[in-house]
Amino acid sequence: MVTSRRVPPANLELQFRTIHGYRRAFRVTGSGPPVLLLHGISDHSETWLPVMGQLARHHTVIAPDLLGHGSSDKPRADYSVAAFSNGMRDLLDVLDVERATVVGHSLGGGVAAQFAYQYPERTERLVLVSTGGVDREVSPILRAAAAPLAEVALAPMRLPGSGLVAATAVRALRLFGHDLGHDADEIGRVVAGLPDTAARGAFTRTLRAVVDWRGQLVTMLDRAYLAEGMPVLIAWGLRDAIIPVRHAYLAHEAMPGSRLSIYDHAGHFPHHDDPERFVAELVDFIATTEPYLHEYARRRELLDRGRVAHDEHHETALLG
Repeated sequence: MVTSRRVPPANLELQFRTIHGYRRAFRVTGSGPPVLLLHGISDHSETWLPVMGQLARHHTVIAPDLLGHGSSDKPRADYSVAAFSNGMRDLLDVLDVERATVVGHSLGGGVAAQFAYQYPERTERLVLVSTGGVDREVSPILRAAAAPLAEVALAPMRLPGSGLVAATAVRALRLFGHDLGHDADEIGRVVAGLPDTAARGAFTRTLRAVVDWRGQLVTMLDRAYLAEGMPVLIAWGLRDAIIPVRHAYLAHEAMPGSRLSIYDHAGHFPHHDDPERFVAELVDFIATTEPYLHEYARRRELLDRGRVAHDEHHETALLG
């Protein structure tokens, strides 16, 4: 059994700003080139505390609670990855941050990739950690939670002790060697945030924006070619049972020049399983790459190339 090496967590108080009438929570620490850390579904900025202290030695580190998550407001609103991306642009504006290295875990990885697509001029580098939005395959648990009438199944989560029961059930999988059991404690922590009715509603709307009963709805693969020239780091746990490691290789292949780091003993949370390695690799990645400089003419050229490639593929498919 490999024991995770833990970096002492940063002790950071939440700050708040109201944007478009909704209160947004976030944590900020350090100084230097900005790094934006985006968490996964039903998670919050606290998930980054084990790495924020170390990162803050070299960087200004910003970790928000996405709208509908953590201590941010949970309105009946648009919870698509594009809407989250817009929200991050607005938060950076409020904090007077023009450009940043954008790091995203799970759902946050999909948001990070969308941010790089929508706002390449504001993205210096892209870091995808066990990211969503690569291929359709995803854990059956998430497909079930996104199914019609899933709210009925989630309703018992309001009962006392229900989160513990769910975590215990997942932990039992560890006894049978199932990779999902590796992340039992993490899943239990995330599930613990769902007894609140507003949180469950935001979770369901967020999940259905990216997943249905067949799997993930959106993919970055059709636009990954636009990341040409942008420094990209992909980190993944070999034992990830939420989003399989196969997706890491797909993303790596779709983004020539990207760096790929596989954590052999990690599950869906490699930045928790080995935070020291994660920080060291992230700091080295930033130090050894130049910030991306967006050129509109180059983007038009890439779009034309992508259109031609699509047309040729479509014509070949018709002839075949």
